[in-house]
Amino acid sequence: MNFETKQDVLDWYEGQERALTPSFIKDIPWHDVKNHRLPDDLVPVLIYMRDIEILTDMYHEELRRTPTGKDRVISKFMERWGIEEITHGELINRFLNEAGYNTPVTWKEDVKSSVTSKYHLYARLLTTLTNCVGKSFTATHMAYGAINELSAAQSYRRLIAKAEHPVLTHFVKGIIREESVHTQFYLSVARLELRKSRFARRIARFVIDNFWNPVGSGARPKDLSDYTIAKLFHGKEGHDWFERLVTEKIRPLPGFDGLTSVTERIAVIADESPLSAPRLLIN
Repeated sequence: MNFETKQDVLDWYEGQERALTPSFIKDIPWHDVKNHRLPDDLVPVLIYMRDIEILTDMYHEELRRTPTGKDRVISKFMERWGIEEITHGELINRFLNEAGYNTPVTWKEDVKSSVTSKYHLYARLLTTLTNCVGKSFTATHMAYGAINELSAAQSYRRLIAKAEHPVLTHFVKGIIREESVHTQFYLSVARLELRKSRFARRIARFVIDNFWNPVGSGARPKDLSDYTIAKLFHGKEGHDWFERLVTEKIRPLPGFDGLTSVTERIAVIADESPLSAPRLLIN
């Protein structure tokens, strides 16, 4: 899709109906979850995904402190984006409970409070540096977001294939549809912003090549994030999947031709991390 302005992108986005409507959620056959086996080794993956989705408020607050987050169009997008992402986390948590992996009533608060002060300090420092660059950094934010949304969608697809659980498949496909709409917004705005200046392209490419890490890195325990990536993208088949469906989708962006660093980063984590599940604080 080719858009002339960010407002055009927002108008398109706001015209998309949600996949996870109240009626869709109401009709999820939760009663059938326990009738199908959920591999234990995928529980940490689900917890990681749940946590990342539920921390959207934190990411949103970080972005609001930057010129990107103050942009009227992007701010409007993020209002709906945040609601949708939190719904994703809530559905995953419901599924875990229905599958017999009980989580506390305070799970949302527990996830948010577990983010370390070191991460918050780093986020504050990054925000300060971003503000020094100004609006030219919006292209970087949007390219970074596009990579993360593509990564999320492909992680969910890998989860579906490995779990082979019909109820999980049913609602996660709805999550994927919403993530795909988010991806289109990020890619479209990134393309418009990258076209504006050579400086914006150079900054974006430099940051992605040298500092990109999978979404949630630092905000969640390293053993949990590394395990999730290893479980989903280990080996040549996993690398090729990520390369084809994530990195190759980013290369057409202005300034990103020949991009290899994103797949390389995933490959290193996936192949060097242990495939033994981390300890979890659930019943």
